Amino acid sequence: MHHADLATVRHYHRLSKHLPERYAPGPGQLDWANQPDPFRRFAGSPLVALPFAQHGGIRYQQLYQPATPPAALDRAALGAMLELGLGLSAWKEFEGNRWPLRNNPSSGNLHPTEGYVVLLQAIDDELQPGVYHYAPREHALERRASFGSTGLAALQVLFPAVPALLGLSSIHWREAWKYGERAFRYCQHDVGHAAAALAFAARVANWPLHLVAGASDNAIAALLGLDRDDDFGSAEAEHPDLLLALCNDPGALPARLDVVAARGAIRDAGWCGRANHLSDSHIDWHALEQVAEATSGAQGWPIIALPAPVAIDDGANPDAVMTIRLRRSAVGMDGSSRLSQAAFTQLLARLMPAAAAPWTALPLQPAISLLLFVHHVEGLAPGLYLLARGADHAQQLQDAIDSPHLRWQSVPGYRQPLYCLSDNTDWREAAKMLSCQQDIAADGALAVAMLADFGRSLNQLGAAGYRRLLWECGLLGQILYLQAEA
Repeated sequence: MHHADLATVRHYHRLSKHLPERYAPGPGQLDWANQPDPFRRFAGSPLVALPFAQHGGIRYQQLYQPATPPAALDRAALGAMLELGLGLSAWKEFEGNRWPLRNNPSSGNLHPTEGYVVLLQAIDDELQPGVYHYAPREHALERRASFGSTGLAALQVLFPAVPALLGLSSIHWREAWKYGERAFRYCQHDVGHAAAALAFAARVANWPLHLVAGASDNAIAALLGLDRDDDFGSAEAEHPDLLLALCNDPGALPARLDVVAARGAIRDAGWCGRANHLSDSHIDWHALEQVAEATSGAQGWPIIALPAPVAIDDGANPDAVMTIRLRRSAVGMDGSSRLSQAAFTQLLARLMPAAAAPWTALPLQPAISLLLFVHHVEGLAPGLYLLARGADHAQQLQDAIDSPHLRWQSVPGYRQPLYCLSDNTDWREAAKMLSCQQDIAADGALAVAMLADFGRSLNQLGAAGYRRLLWECGLLGQILYLQAEA
């Protein structure tokens, strides 16, 4: 464990915090003329169109039940995964300005996350084994590389019975343009959003999606072509994040995938395409660059055995595809509408790990617990509650806080570890203050704050553990988004 990297993470985390008296360091004002292009493209890469997902297949509740993969991956399934995971959901227009919305949420709608497909089996004449970049505006795949027979055979040995890998990367500048030093947090948070969105989208196509826990950052970069300097030139770099596999048996995935193995497998690949520039000029945020370097290089995430999903018979159950497409970020709440007890119970169940989407995309020991500022929930007194998602989180927090004003009383009637910390108290103003003075935190049925087991995660996983904490927050956020829409 590199103590200098841990010190870098702790320094960055303090620097990039919003505080009541100041916001984290940022640009101060937005340079609209230099706003990054929301779409990365690779000039010279052949484009292959994909079909859109068809609604009317599975219902929302089925998203949280295990998938049974079909015999082969086809273009319709791949198109549905990429559209519902990373694709556009709508275009909005106001006063002559037009901008896209996507199915995966993003801080400021800036979308730093890029998606890639590594095909290990031929789908049809156009989609042959190789590396592809997903172009969401066109809903199409750009072919970046074609595999030679030797490399393909090596990859198929590494990933038996895996028709495709899905890779995620981040363009930090897209967020830094607006958020400055804090941008690294948002980029990693968005990785969690995207991983969960892809897992749900894969479930629509009845494919399980699993984390390739042993893939190092350098291996992911080599496999996706992110380290090809000539292909990027002076264009904004992409930083490797996650590698996911479409497969039924995660136990068959490689325990380790290092850069030597990845480069060996693609040594006879033929590459094409050159990355576009997203902005004419940039501001360097040094702490962001330092924490990105300090947290890179991880491999061998310690995955856990996931428990069986909990069957839920009540609550909303709309069409899954339409629920994903209609997800939006709320900008206002009425301050009076109530959340039903059935919906609240379903929400708690969805926020706990299970052997299904989206948890298979990030099957790590829970390190995030949730503070619930309950304002208007049927059958529950207004107050402050804790959903203790980790085995000993409640005791840890109680020992650390040691406040006579908090009760730490287990709430009966729930399968999940829900604790009442303070009821019969109006927590609306506190929720608003903690949410950067946003009224929606006080006016909703409830507001959620995420508490990370920060020290233990860094001590166990090193500096890279910082990223996994933010990924878990993003994954939980995507569950909250879809549950609210449902």
